Amino acid sequence: QVQLVEFGGGLAQTGDSLTLSCVASGDTFNYYSMGWFRQAPGKDREFVGWISRNGVITDYADSVKDRFTISRDNAKNTTYLQMNSLKFGDTAVYYCAARSRAYGGWRRVVDYDYWGQGTQVTVSS
Repeated sequence: QVQLVEFGGGLAQTGDSLTLSCVASGDTFNYYSMGWFRQAPGKDREFVGWISRNGVITDYADSVKDRFTISRDNAKNTTYLQMNSLKFGDTAVYYCAARSRAYGGWRRVVDYDYWGQGTQVTVSS
């Protein structure tokens, strides 16, 4: 079992930067690759990005590529989502998730085993 807690959400303006953190506890952190998702009101939860267990490989949704960066510090059991050049359309609740499988995809909600409670990011124009 893994417990995930997100930190760092809040209010930002267009063009601002914000960094989210996700702290894991309960199981060995580097057994899991980590994903970030977001959900805007009235919309499905959507993939934002993913980082491999060792942090070497990352993948991003086209909508955030070149603006968002995922990293992780396995010694601190933490993964980060650095968000730059924020847009109004980035407004959503952001979730981190842990994926135990070492094969298959990572862009779907069902690919993940554990989820955090989410943190709200609101971008005003």
